[in-house]
Amino acid sequence: MNGESSQRIERKARAEDVRDRRYAIPAVEQSKAIESVVVGHACLQEAGAVFRRHFGAAPALIVADENTYGAAGEAVRATLVEAGINAEVEILPAKPRLAPDRLTAEHIAARIGEMGAANDGVHPVPLAVGSGVINDLTRYAAFSAGTRFMSVPTAASMDGYTSAGAPLSDEGFKITIQCAPPRVILADLDVVAGAPARMSGWGYGDLAGKVPAGGDWLVADALGVEALDDTAWPMVQNELRGWLSDPNGVRRGDGAAIADLFIGLAVSGVAMEVYGSSRPASGAEHQIAHIWEMEDLSHEGEKVSHGACVAIGSLSMLSLYDWLLDQDISAIDPAAATSRAPDWSAVEAAIDAAFPNANVARRAKEEMREKWVEHETLTVRLARLRDGWPALRDVLASHLMREIEMRDLLAAAGAPVTTREIGLSPERHRATMRNARWIRRRYTLLDLLADAGLLEPAVEACFPDGAPLYS
Repeated sequence: MNGESSQRIERKARAEDVRDRRYAIPAVEQSKAIESVVVGHACLQEAGAVFRRHFGAAPALIVADENTYGAAGEAVRATLVEAGINAEVEILPAKPRLAPDRLTAEHIAARIGEMGAANDGVHPVPLAVGSGVINDLTRYAAFSAGTRFMSVPTAASMDGYTSAGAPLSDEGFKITIQCAPPRVILADLDVVAGAPARMSGWGYGDLAGKVPAGGDWLVADALGVEALDDTAWPMVQNELRGWLSDPNGVRRGDGAAIADLFIGLAVSGVAMEVYGSSRPASGAEHQIAHIWEMEDLSHEGEKVSHGACVAIGSLSMLSLYDWLLDQDISAIDPAAATSRAPDWSAVEAAIDAAFPNANVARRAKEEMREKWVEHETLTVRLARLRDGWPALRDVLASHLMREIEMRDLLAAAGAPVTTREIGLSPERHRATMRNARWIRRRYTLLDLLADAGLLEPAVEACFPDGAPLYS
């Protein structure tokens, strides 16, 4: 991550002719499901030809919302018709902001089935024309209907365009359902850069989350919980600083900066598919974000976006890492810490108290049980932490950004950096930092702190004198 790669230097050198560029994403070659990714300027008019090349004369179902249909859907439909493709449209409401709900995805799947029944059993190919939620809904709908889909992104707002997971709310609990990635992605950077600036800021927040997520994977690797993967780790982490290096350009909608952002997000999605889970791109910062999304966190009458939640979640986790790196963890007493650890019944009671929704509490217990260890195993783990702390501290310090550095980058990109920007109270923020580890079986810094009996003092240190972490 030190210095600039030759790929990035080449991009900078040719910034003057960026509007004529097409961007290759070599990582896509490692995908087992994605056949083609077209990323460039003024390429939307190729949608019909690209569709026919990969899906033949199959009918199409364009899935968009009222905003994204105007931004790109109508143009996509025109190119499909020109290519001789029968294209129908499913336009979802844009306001209030569309929720990633499994029921909505099943509605789209039903529409796919209806079109297939009316066409002698030939299912249409869905085209997701939109950003995160549209793509996640369409991904799951296509998976449910037994077909593949094509993605036409309209914003660099999240990392899921290339991923095999659909994060959807199921009876109030947000889960990531493994599906197939799109067979084809066509991203016109003129359309993507023309999205509202705040959406690019959300995407920057999602990409920035890979920094603390990487820290969490380093922690899990050091403690023998989940080893780093030789393919997925460098795929995301080696270029991450470069992709994040021009936040001001992201905010301006600069073509090269948006291209870097989109490529970083796309590569993150491929890494998740290759690894078989979201670990390469998601840690405790996403667990924090998922709680707020499950709670329908809203601000000024609108649900807070995923990327905005991840931005604040990332700052929260980096604050905890800042605190951790100042501690002498090699002084902990594993046996004493284990003796103070709650038993499973106490954890269940705490989860019930944290989540009034019975379904959410039940799912959280299922997730937490998967990473729960008995006291004997915990003592061994803490001894490993104590003995390996000097080396782990050096690795984390080398990998992570300090919270203040990340805050400056996020602010420059137009992502939220204060809790008031997402309508979050200090009490709710503090509670989420305590409870987020319960909703995923993934081992993160939150688990390390809890195992060592340090979660409470670490969280409280981030709220000096009761002040909000980011007021």
